[in-house]
Amino acid sequence: MEHLNIPAVDGTAIGASLWTAGQARAVVLLHPATAVSQTFYQAFATYLCGRGLHVLTYDYRGIGRSRPRDLRDTKVSMADWMEDDVGAVTRWAAARFPGLPLLAVGHSVGGHAILLASSTSALRAGVLIAAHAGVTRTIRGAAERLRIWCVLRVLGPLLCRALGYMPCRRLGLGEDLPAGVMRQWGRWTSLPHYFYDDPALDAARRAARVDMPLLVLGMEDDPWANPTAIALLLAPAVNAAVERRQIVPREVGVAAIGHMGFFRKRHADILWPGVGDWLLGHCIEREAAHEAG
Repeated sequence: MEHLNIPAVDGTAIGASLWTAGQARAVVLLHPATAVSQTFYQAFATYLCGRGLHVLTYDYRGIGRSRPRDLRDTKVSMADWMEDDVGAVTRWAAARFPGLPLLAVGHSVGGHAILLASSTSALRAGVLIAAHAGVTRTIRGAAERLRIWCVLRVLGPLLCRALGYMPCRRLGLGEDLPAGVMRQWGRWTSLPHYFYDDPALDAARRAARVDMPLLVLGMEDDPWANPTAIALLLAPAVNAAVERRQIVPREVGVAAIGHMGFFRKRHADILWPGVGDWLLGHCIEREAAHEAG
């Protein structure tokens, strides 16, 4: 595994890690979830590398190895993550491995990025895991709905105003977030159709441009990325070849998966092969087409 610094649009560095496979058949970009460091995905990246795929993980600006000394200096939004940070790592991978197809796996907001980033046009196929329109009203369970509403609409704005960033670590909510990310995320959760109702983003048109195969995974015990919220996210992606899979924990022999559990190593033998097989299947399709040509 190789540690890298990829230049961002503002001249700062995006901390990334590259797993290289012998005779690799494709490059997989692993787009992380909100407030989640790339280290969380290390075991999954190692698994995909063992299946014959190069894998690139990274941290959005303000997170993990892309965090500056003072997080208040990171002036980015969630939309910037999806367009600029994803674009930077995609261009870097395309330049580093010009002969290989690019694939992507996006977790939560990383899945949003696959739908919205203009750099998605460089991809051959993508996997969305626990990606959903994060409208507060769609969250399952009154207690969880109230908790998230308080975090995003009350605590978030107050703490960002007081501290200049969102102290998620102190609250047990993952990595700290830049204030611009937290504010934009909170505003989107209040809109009926999430970021599709943000006129500055033009998200519906961008999602409609995606015309590649997408594998979309939801977990039955995920209160956030439930079928209603996933369907809301996918609705504008009318030109994508979408394959939906809803995973029920008891049917695959595990007690719980939730929003984060897919990437935990204890589920490697049960959950990861399906995604690995799907990604490799799209490499085979490309190789067959190349040989036929």
